[in-house]
Amino acid sequence: EVQLVESGGGLVQPGESLRLSCAASGFSFSKYAMSWVRQAPGKGLEWVSAINSGGGGTSYAGSVKGRFTISRDNAKNTLHLQMNSLKPEDTAVYYCAKYDSPSYYLGSASRAIPAQGTQVTVSS
Repeated sequence: EVQLVESGGGLVQPGESLRLSCAASGFSFSKYAMSWVRQAPGKGLEWVSAINSGGGGTSYAGSVKGRFTISRDNAKNTLHLQMNSLKPEDTAVYYCAKYDSPSYYLGSASRAIPAQGTQVTVSS
């Protein structure tokens, strides 16, 4: 059973930083690409970033490029999202998701069921 447990969210002011983590279990973490997605209040899911299984390739949504950094520690089965220069529009519940292939170019990503997420609120 795939389990993805997100943590690290909180309430911060604009311009501050947060580091999200996702603890993965129930599958061979190092064999799959991973991603972060988010859902703002009243809106649909938005893809944020993805990373290949080995960590050598990454991709970002235009809205976060240059501010967010995705990384992974395959030895610890953990995915991270470093978020800098946060903006109010980054306010959302953040989820990690597992691709069904080693590369985010191939296949699609799915959240765990149930998906827990971690709340990020950026407000002054």
